[in-house]
Amino acid sequence: MKDIETLIDSMILNDALRTPRIMEAFKEVDRKYFVPESFGEYIYVDAPLPIGEDQTISQPSTVSFMLELLEPGEGDKILDIGSGSGWTTALLCHIVGETGSVEGLERKEVLVEKGRENLAKFKFGPRCSIDKAGEALGRPGETFDRILVSASSDEIPEVLFEQLKPGGILVIPVRNSIFRFRKSSDGRITKEEYPGFRFVPLIY
Repeated sequence: MKDIETLIDSMILNDALRTPRIMEAFKEVDRKYFVPESFGEYIYVDAPLPIGEDQTISQPSTVSFMLELLEPGEGDKILDIGSGSGWTTALLCHIVGETGSVEGLERKEVLVEKGRENLAKFKFGPRCSIDKAGEALGRPGETFDRILVSASSDEIPEVLFEQLKPGGILVIPVRNSIFRFRKSSDGRITKEEYPGFRFVPLIY
């Protein structure tokens, strides 16, 4: 892959990318701002890359697949768990626009700082942030329209259902599958499973 346009076209062709607003985010929030310089020649390769601390920046087509499942929209309040390089946080910040907000959470202090540096390359302002994750998973006591988790849990963390607003969506890898959970207006949870993925483990 030589540039972001070629990468986006490839993801569209493979049906990993369908929504215009998400396509626009991939174009405007270029992956090159989040990949370590030592891997510069691989920026637009559709593969995960190391970012230090035994973590990776995810494969672009996997990120697009998860964002499509998440269905983020303008004005949404979103929690991004396992923000890593800050790329998914920044993509979501672009998607939610001036009326939305995104909070990234990361356990590795080095990556919290690096993610903040990367996020600062864009003019999102205080509505988008990356913070050190606490002992509990997510943000207990708060609720969100969308929750994205970019690390694999051994089991379905039901505590996150409590942090979803009615009508909200949670997208999370559990073992080797990506799950999408929807919370109905009466609090019922429905799920869809998409197998065949690998992620770094979620620790909490």
